[in-house]
Amino acid sequence: MRAVIQRVTNSEVKIDGRINGSINNGFMVLLGVGEGDTEADMKYIADKIINLRIFSDENDKMNLSLADVGGGMLVISQFTLYGDCSHGRRPYFGDAMEPVGANKMYEEFVSYVRSQGINTETGEFGADMKVTLTNDGPVTIILDSRK
Repeated sequence: MRAVIQRVTNSEVKIDGRINGSINNGFMVLLGVGEGDTEADMKYIADKIINLRIFSDENDKMNLSLADVGGGMLVISQFTLYGDCSHGRRPYFGDAMEPVGANKMYEEFVSYVRSQGINTETGEFGADMKVTLTNDGPVTIILDSRK
């Protein structure tokens, strides 16, 4: 499982011109599910994101987690995180999990994060989405459950 985490002051996702999810102060997460990913991969990524200490403390050091600051998470499904561009100019997406399984894993991720007390908003799996954000810092972290 792969995730791109951006620390944001605000972020929202629109589908067909209407806001589907919106947060202030937290993480906008692009989440990709790879072929062979398991519940263990999902929990690893979710726990890592929730507990990443990349918010500033009173000394302006990155020392606080999402849970510490009471931040929210906007989670967007993103199979293109598995795009392999090593050959030619068109990405190969064969390492991404097939849509039915990937949607199930995405939903389990969202449910798990919510069960940890994190205000969690979402896009819609497979939809054409327009995501906006104000990156705070900017701070952007890339995670892969297999690395």
